Amino acid sequence: MPRFLPLSLALLATAGLTACGSSTEIRMYPVSGPLALEQPLPVIEATAKNADGASGNLKFRLPDGTRCDGTWASVAPKVVSRNRGLSIRLSGPGGDLGGKTETVGGVNPGELFAVCRDNTQVQGDFVMGSGTTSGTGQATDTRGNAYRLLF
Repeated sequence: MPRFLPLSLALLATAGLTACGSSTEIRMYPVSGPLALEQPLPVIEATAKNADGASGNLKFRLPDGTRCDGTWASVAPKVVSRNRGLSIRLSGPGGDLGGKTETVGGVNPGELFAVCRDNTQVQGDFVMGSGTTSGTGQATDTRGNAYRLLF
């Protein structure tokens, strides 16, 4: 067995695992409360896992280093259509049987909720484009801060 083969397999496995779990960054900008008074303005960068799905885990740290874990969820409607039929062709019978799922165009509402290690709670609402991982919203925490969410 060539010496480079185990390394090649390891790199391939890592690439496959990376492709399975998409994520997106949510930036939380303080707009009121104690954090909004700080200079420079602290921006919290949260990582939302499973960004291509309808829900996933959320992880971030507050400016003082407190770790927070939570969940995000979006109501993403889908259209399911089924094709059935039979057609007669010169070459013989044929047909069309199958189905597909499509994302409905528009804007989907969502929510996020996280609990930090010091029991600070962060909750918010957002909207995101159908079939995208981008959106906007707002959130508040139990420390008296309000945030603008952009992702």
